[in-house]
Amino acid sequence: MQKTKSPERLVFFTDAVTAIALTLLVLPLSELVPELVAEKGEAIEAFTHNQWKIYTFLLSFAVIARLWYAHHQIFEHVEAYSGSLMYLNFGWIFSIVLLPFPTEIVGGFATSRFAVMFYIGTILANSLFYLAMVLVIHRSPEVRGDSEPIPGESVLNASLTSTAFLVAFIVGAIWPKYGYWALLLVAVAQWVTRWLTPRQAPAPQG
Repeated sequence: MQKTKSPERLVFFTDAVTAIALTLLVLPLSELVPELVAEKGEAIEAFTHNQWKIYTFLLSFAVIARLWYAHHQIFEHVEAYSGSLMYLNFGWIFSIVLLPFPTEIVGGFATSRFAVMFYIGTILANSLFYLAMVLVIHRSPEVRGDSEPIPGESVLNASLTSTAFLVAFIVGAIWPKYGYWALLLVAVAQWVTRWLTPRQAPAPQG
């Protein structure tokens, strides 16, 4: 009898790594305090002189939280992971672990072309790994087991989201100062998904 590869340990490990990545985001902000003390500055200057760094921290925190939530949703449809799913998941983890690095670069160099492309490119890579995992789970009965298959709406949403990040990356490469605003295309992708997905008729009342 073949042993079932339970996804629980893989999910727990992914959750732990994501939590560490979220924690690492705040470390550059924490390091500002002793620098400010050494310069005999005012406490409020930690905010007034570092608004861009605070903005990028909040943006990346929200991005990682949203990526984790999406990851959590698709693994509700997994009963046994496969080798391909495991490797794709490690690719997803890699992009999450990497994200604090471009976040700090963006905090220091703002709309530098390289900073914008590195930041959005990291999120794009995460989105592509996520899309690949969605497709593996959707198409692999041995991975799903007896759990419900991933709905077509989720597959469409993952595809459109990756496309939106790709467009944002291209916009950032050509017009760096608009790159971060282009990330809002993800919200448009979600709206298009809802528009293209037919709504189920309500069940008849008995």
